[in-house]
Amino acid sequence: MGAFTTMTSKGQLTIPKEVRDELALKPGTKFFVTVRNGEVVALPKNKKIADLAGILGNPPRGAPATLEDFDNAIGQAVAEDDERIKREWNELVGKKR
Repeated sequence: MGAFTTMTSKGQLTIPKEVRDELALKPGTKFFVTVRNGEVVALPKNKKIADLAGILGNPPRGAPATLEDFDNAIGQAVAEDDERIKREWNELVGKKR
């Protein structure tokens, strides 16, 4: 589903009724707006955490994760992201030479 809309001089957009109805958007709905691959993406924040319960299915069986497990997983993700950023930066700098 999609529809055309026009941005005002104040940068405001009207979300067409069909889209509002489809997503159950109400007046006052907050949005997270970002740019992704050169496109404007607006994600409505109209869900409560409780609405997401069970979205991932049943939790895996086995021992529950400890705080140390979470710390280690976060540390590893940050380290991997840091390495990726360094690699991409070096590739970018190398292309400019």
